[in-house]
Amino acid sequence: MYAIVETGGKQFKVSEGMTLYVEKLDAVVGDTVTLDKVFLVEKDGEVTVGAPHVAGASVTASVVEHGKAKKILVFKYKSKKNYRRRQGHRQPYTKLKVNAINA
Repeated sequence: MYAIVETGGKQFKVSEGMTLYVEKLDAVVGDTVTLDKVFLVEKDGEVTVGAPHVAGASVTASVVEHGKAKKILVFKYKSKKNYRRRQGHRQPYTKLKVNAINA
């Protein structure tokens, strides 16, 4: 059984028991989060597609941790103008563990 859900402007294919990294959510570690934007649910070979969302479907997940991803470097450069800017960025994330797919 799997589902396709949206959170943080991105879509994820999730199944029960898996962990995933999503954009930072406003929740405390140990809380349960309900993802209700479910686009597709597959259960026992039967696929249900929403238009745009599957009615009554949701995914329940628990918050494992919050953190920051590896640093990326943003480098701006213009040739022959002596213009160089370097900036680092670490994107915050929330690690979720999927508990159940309710469909």
